[in-house]
Amino acid sequence: MAAAAAAAAARRAASVLPLVLSSPSRALLPHRRQALTLTRLLRPHGLYSHSARLLSPAAFCAVAASAASASNGAPAERARELHLYNTKSRRKELFQPRVPSGEVGMYVCGVTPYDDSHIGHARAYVAFDVLYRYLCYLDHKVRYVRNFTDIDDKIIARANQLGEDPFSLSKRYSDDFLSDMAHLHCLPPSVEPRVSDHIDQIINMIKQIIDNGCAYVVDGDVYFSVEAFPEYGELSGRKLDDNRAGERVAVDERKKNPADFALWKAAKDGEPSWDSPWGPGRPGWHIECSAMSAHYLGYSFDIHGGGEDLVFPHHENEIAQSRAACCDSSINYWIHNGFVNVNSQKMSKSLGNFVTIRKVTGLYHPLALRMFLLGTHYRSPINYTIEQLNVASDRLYYTYQTLRDCEESCQQHQSNSGNPLPVNTTNCIQKLHDEFEASMSDDLHTSVALAAISEPLKVMNDLLHTRKGKKQEKRLESLSAMEEKIRMVLSVLGLLPSSYHEVNTMFHRLYPVGLNIYCCLLKNTHCSFPL
Repeated sequence: MAAAAAAAAARRAASVLPLVLSSPSRALLPHRRQALTLTRLLRPHGLYSHSARLLSPAAFCAVAASAASASNGAPAERARELHLYNTKSRRKELFQPRVPSGEVGMYVCGVTPYDDSHIGHARAYVAFDVLYRYLCYLDHKVRYVRNFTDIDDKIIARANQLGEDPFSLSKRYSDDFLSDMAHLHCLPPSVEPRVSDHIDQIINMIKQIIDNGCAYVVDGDVYFSVEAFPEYGELSGRKLDDNRAGERVAVDERKKNPADFALWKAAKDGEPSWDSPWGPGRPGWHIECSAMSAHYLGYSFDIHGGGEDLVFPHHENEIAQSRAACCDSSINYWIHNGFVNVNSQKMSKSLGNFVTIRKVTGLYHPLALRMFLLGTHYRSPINYTIEQLNVASDRLYYTYQTLRDCEESCQQHQSNSGNPLPVNTTNCIQKLHDEFEASMSDDLHTSVALAAISEPLKVMNDLLHTRKGKKQEKRLESLSAMEEKIRMVLSVLGLLPSSYHEVNTMFHRLYPVGLNIYCCLLKNTHCSFPL
């Protein structure tokens, strides 16, 4: 009775998964079905080796580009075109790099490290890590820049509260953030600049803005004049009268317009400061990203990203600053991820529902959190609950256990006889390939891509554990081919572990409740994960 109840509970949890993994729109791009060779479908093994999570960004992009080509020197069939939702145009657009066949420039606003990183940070950087990985999969070379705001009002206030040096505090939390990102399998960006290392670039940009008549100096402070930039509000759709006076700062009566924002802040006692033409001080919040993105990517580049909360005022102000400094400044695609709610309430410290990454990963495997985050389309709000995290964790355990069983069974298979695989196997692989690329190329629908692996997993479990499956012709070759394809999908999604055995051992240690799902399902007659 207990075993039957456990199996029923496991099936009920599994039946919820389509809801968790579904996005508001499951519509896929219209596409021409390509006649792909089996070699093209599987892609070379290098992309998803067990050490893939340890690759440097350059190495990952190189391996991904190699994986996108056919073997034996045959020309690769180009993966389908990528469409991304552009916040500025408010519609999906075909992604076309500014420099054809050149390097894609991508800048993502990083953290202000004054406290432990929370699951809202995880949501943003997992989303842009997937974009980074998928661009590499599509053969693009990517220069990915993500900054640290290592000097800011919040850092200074927290340092004063703790009696700690602001730079020491920000360095400590920056290191913790990088550790969190590594555990979540986020590839390190190409460059991770810090504000404190780019004061010269910031001062030079402010000089340009002043010289172009778009900023003014008041008692050592420098303010951007929004009235000098007629296009202000084009990203957010706000009219100037609707704009808040500022963010992270109080209203200053010395401003020409309440919406004017600080480019440079005059020094205050006890705060870090640098010399400038306007006197000692430090940068305002917004100018740093304009200066650092221009320094590493130029005034015009492909993608600028961040959380939805940054659309206004931060990114709106970035556009104004960059255009005021250089009239030819242009960013082609503005991409923003949605908010995280906790139990259907907005996550905030004031509500007491602030959830850090480390709190979650102390109870669950980090990849279970990543799986949960990818189960909702990146632009949609995501509701964090323990129940949904449990479902994501169970789903990931089932996936890894299936692949581990497959790997162990195939160890006895040393060579391929050269005969073609059964038609049902090639059809299954073809379908997974088509659904994966269609969903990912449709504005990164990771939820649909994850759902696409459910049918191959079911087929693999039938081949592994049922009488009929064990008798199928070229059973081991079919298992190996499907496992290879699923590896590729997991690698692009950042869900490939160092080893299936290692990660499932950690699942048992961290999350013993509910891990009987795999065994319970298999003990049931011909049972497989019902997706």
